Amino acid sequence: MRVKEPKTFIIAQAGVNHNGSVAAAKELIDIAAGAGADAVKFQTFHAERMVGGKAPKARYQQATTDPEETQFAMIKRLELDEEAHEALMAHAEEKNIEFLS
Repeated sequence: MRVKEPKTFIIAQAGVNHNGSVAAAKELIDIAAGAGADAVKFQTFHAERMVGGKAPKARYQQATTDPEETQFAMIKRLELDEEAHEALMAHAEEKNIEFLS
């Protein structure tokens, strides 16, 4: 008798690659589902709880974002509110992929 190997659970890391856009986040869900991932993972945070107003950007952030934009403003721009999360969870359910954050 052959033992069935457990299935690997694949998590697609969306992170903040939606750039604050719910439409882009839905596209990331679509891509993850189309690629056969079991789940798609975003980041949940509140900018006010995460970064101070005078915190500097990391070097890679300085090189890839508007140099006039503060660390706080950048993080705030990437934040998804509760309504966005609910919409993304519903979209993930429609696409038969688990939503993680």
